[in-house]
Amino acid sequence: MTKENEKFTVKFRGTRGSYPSPKSNFLKFGGNTACVEVRCGNQLIILDAGTGIIDVGLDEVRNSIIQDKKSPHRATIILSHIHQDHIQGLQFYKPLFDSSSVINLFGLNTTDENLKDTLKTILFDKVFPLGLEEIRSKFEINNFTENDVIVISQDGTTKVYDNLNTDLKVKDDDIVITAYKTQAHPKNGCLCVKIQYKSKILIYATDKESYIGADKKFIQFAHQADCLIHDAQYTYQDYINPIQPKQGFGHSTFEMAIENYKLSKAKRLFFFHYDPEYDDEKLSVLEKEFSNIDEGIFFAKENYEVEL
Repeated sequence: MTKENEKFTVKFRGTRGSYPSPKSNFLKFGGNTACVEVRCGNQLIILDAGTGIIDVGLDEVRNSIIQDKKSPHRATIILSHIHQDHIQGLQFYKPLFDSSSVINLFGLNTTDENLKDTLKTILFDKVFPLGLEEIRSKFEINNFTENDVIVISQDGTTKVYDNLNTDLKVKDDDIVITAYKTQAHPKNGCLCVKIQYKSKILIYATDKESYIGADKKFIQFAHQADCLIHDAQYTYQDYINPIQPKQGFGHSTFEMAIENYKLSKAKRLFFFHYDPEYDDEKLSVLEKEFSNIDEGIFFAKENYEVEL
């Protein structure tokens, strides 16, 4: 039995792609955009900052008040890329405005600027009442590439190494985060993220379009993952629709996700990043169809939590 302070848990906070779907017939699977809350021991890691991150922040503040915590809020946020549906909740992450919070953000930058300069422009200074310099927390923004290895200790100490560093040593309870950049997403690519903790592996592969014959590099990256969260925005019928085809949009079909799951020999697959027009009725039909294929296949649902 895993000790409470050593658990590796995943909680889906936002499962939609493209834009939020705040409607009554979207409540079963969720209407918030991409965000996954990960707990590795006592460390919080947040994958993407779509509108789902807002509730993560509210819960953190409530829990801190209820438990009368004296220690500062700590979080590591990983951005797979900076498309709107993956960053649109960041300004409303409440711990950002607490001076005691320590928040490290790492992400793929898709311009010639540093990620900090990009986010400063597109999220704060020009479109938000506060500028980035007015954020009260200790908020660090860092570029993250597939050449980097992020190591987080249980006291919150965070270090970044080159992935060719043969002298890299980690403790048993350290968290190791690496990435693989896929080029299938339009223009600038997207980071697939690997989190390793206590011999368990989580793969987060949003906004990933597969190739004919599968993506060999990704399959190697995700090999024997304990949990694979994989983009599944479109049905095959929508993907090849002759009037409005989706091929080249940077997203997978459910079948593509299953192929990568099987070839990588992952233990569990969670479909993710659903098209914002797919309501509960449509996704329920798809859930019944695809969940019968393999007992390890699941549909991500907002606020559903799983332990690795």
